[in-house]
Amino acid sequence: MNALLSVAFVLCWSSGFIGAKLGAGTADATTLLMWRFLPLAVVLVAAAAVSRAAWRGLTLRDTGRQIAVGALSQSGYLLSVYYAIQLGVSSGTTALIDGVQPLVAGALAGPLLRQYVSRRQWLGLWLGLVGVATVTVADAAAAGADVAWWAYFVPFLGMLSLVAATFLEGRSRAPVQPRVALTIHCVTSAVLFSGMAFGVGAAAPPADSSFWVATAWLIVLPTFGGYGLYWLILRRSGITEVNTLMFLMAPVTAVWGALMFGEPFGLQTALGLAVGLAAVVVVRRGGGGGGGGGGGGESRTRPIRSAPPTQSAADYSVVSCAERR
Repeated sequence: MNALLSVAFVLCWSSGFIGAKLGAGTADATTLLMWRFLPLAVVLVAAAAVSRAAWRGLTLRDTGRQIAVGALSQSGYLLSVYYAIQLGVSSGTTALIDGVQPLVAGALAGPLLRQYVSRRQWLGLWLGLVGVATVTVADAAAAGADVAWWAYFVPFLGMLSLVAATFLEGRSRAPVQPRVALTIHCVTSAVLFSGMAFGVGAAAPPADSSFWVATAWLIVLPTFGGYGLYWLILRRSGITEVNTLMFLMAPVTAVWGALMFGEPFGLQTALGLAVGLAAVVVVRRGGGGGGGGGGGGESRTRPIRSAPPTQSAADYSVVSCAERR
């Protein structure tokens, strides 16, 4: 089950970069994001009105935390990705910068969550970074000549936004049901993006049918699939494992781009994909328990988990994919 969830997550999350490229030439980023989240918010609020049981016990503090998580993990992250692509940063380069996230999350997991990454997991994390860099470094160098240098800081800010959301959720001692959290996140994004779009006079959708194709793509695949599976895998397997899968996004996006847009796919891309797959294997085996070898003690070699100390990881395994649809 975990392997299937991982494959689905990688494909759905990677589809967000493809969808952003599909919609980049049809409308402003705020327009595309507004119309991506408004229908979602309406559907999810209607579903919440029918099924109120999941919302029982939700406190104002929990709601405020989820609003903050949604603003960081959806609004901040996605806005940076879309604008980076609009500014001319390629999807592969954006994925590369986004791929730094696991290293940042791993480095901060100890001091923030008092949970540590084993030496073998660190090896896998660095190996994954090498794989992602192998796939995208040539493209980044070529794009850098035509894109303003500051544009590359835009996806970097988005990566930090997603890392912050991950740790904010991880420090919560009162887990919120996934469908409740998803509803709050999507409503938050709908409000923020609508405000931005109206503020810049870009709320009206274009008549071009390709805009609606891109919008539908982004609603179904990266939102319900990628974003939902991100939090599900996070709660089942922990921060290190779910973020390690991020290393596969750039290679998979490159393959997808080759098939869908005719972008070149050569030996360098294939090598990077293989290295990224190897990194996932290393990290998963490194979290199995023995760990980092030599000193440090058990407390410094167990895999990271996002569940608070009073809640076992098994408590989160009852969440089904159906609750994310």
